[in-house]
This record gives sequence, C-alpha cells and structure tokens, in this order.
Amino acid sequence: MGRIFETRKHKIMARNDKNAKAFTRIGKDIAIAVKAGGPDPANNPRLRQIMANAKGVNMPKDRVEAAIKRASDKDTSSYEEVVYEGYGPYGVAILVETATDNPTRTVANLRVYFSRGGGALGNSGSLNFIFERKGVFRIAESAVANMEELELELIDHGLDSIEKEEGEIIIHTAFADFGKMAKALEDMSIAVTKAGLERIPLSYAEITEEQVDEILELVEKIEEDDDVQAVYHNLK
Repeated sequence: MGRIFETRKHKIMARNDKNAKAFTRIGKDIAIAVKAGGPDPANNPRLRQIMANAKGVNMPKDRVEAAIKRASDKDTSSYEEVVYEGYGPYGVAILVETATDNPTRTVANLRVYFSRGGGALGNSGSLNFIFERKGVFRIAESAVANMEELELELIDHGLDSIEKEEGEIIIHTAFADFGKMAKALEDMSIAVTKAGLERIPLSYAEITEEQVDEILELVEKIEEDDDVQAVYHNLK
C-alpha cells in the first residue's frame, strides 16, 4: 500500500511540476504580448490566442488575469525573445526559443547544457536551412463536422497543410499567414485548443536508439531552464 501511495505521490508531483512550467511559459508569453499590443484581448489577437492556450493547459483564470495585470505595470521588467541555435552530439540540430530578462545569464546556462551534453552553441542563423518557422493550429477533431469542407474553406486563408493526429486536426500555415489563419478560424467560431509559431525541420538526422536517448536527455535538460520557452530538434 505504501509503495502505491508513493507512486501516486510521484505522479502528482511530476504533473504539478509540468503544470508549473507550462504556466510560467504562458505568463512570459502574456507579458510579451501585452507589451507589444496592449492588455485588451479584444484589440490584441496574439493575447487572445495565448489566453486560449492557457485554457488548454487548465491555467486558472485568475492567474491569467494576474499575469496581464503584471505585464501592464510599467515597473514590470520586460522579457526579450531570443533564439539560440546549436548542435547536439551526432550532428543533431537543436534550436532553443527563450524569453529572458537577462540574456547574459541565459546564454551562459545554454553553453553549459550543450557542452556537458556533447554539443555546442552555434551562430545565429546557422540553422535556417534546417528549420522553417510555421504557424501551427490544433483543433479537437470533434469540433469539425467535415474536414474536407474545412480544408477547402481555409485554402484562401493561407492553409499549407491539414492532417489528423491522435484526436486532433493540425493546421499548418506559412509564418506570414499566421494572423490571417487565426482570424479565419475565429470568424468561423472554431475553437483552437493551441496555436503558435513552431519550427518545423526540413531535414532530419538519423541516429541509433542509444544515441537518441543522449539527445533527448540534453533536450530535457535545456527545457528545464526557466528562461526556455521551447526546444526543437531534427531527430527523425
């Protein structure tokens, strides 16, 4: 009985840690969106979408409102979005998106993670030929009556591709069409569970299963950093 209790306790703690990290990332997204477009979601499409993302990870409404209020305070330190690029072992490309109030601290931490993981940071833009930035929208499959009709409807709004995956419909757009697609889905009253700009690999590194474990360990270590918003790699 004691072992079962400890297992449940461990799972609850892990879930709480995951939620805390997700809430922290969304809080930073809110701060950046408010600084760029103001605190009123009615006039700030980016903030509206982040609030929808917050709902998707069950972030309490009062925490979302508190984050908007903090971001509206002129005394609040602003976060800077900085992208870092590098290679892990075996030539695997790794791109790290951060939101930081201290880039010196952030880059120093990342250098340590890459170095200890057998990789190294590269120059800005060095992975442009490997990753393409695209808009990605996720919709519950149950929210769409006819996927073919939806596809035809969205072609004029920047649709690149649409696919089903594990109970979701995933829509890709070009970077420049993200806002147009967001407005189209909003006008069609289609609830988006999560949306954002993601880095999609254009080429992939093929390595052994044992080597994959090393890369994923490095990625996990990077993701644990409080300044890190997202980590992308080109593992197949």
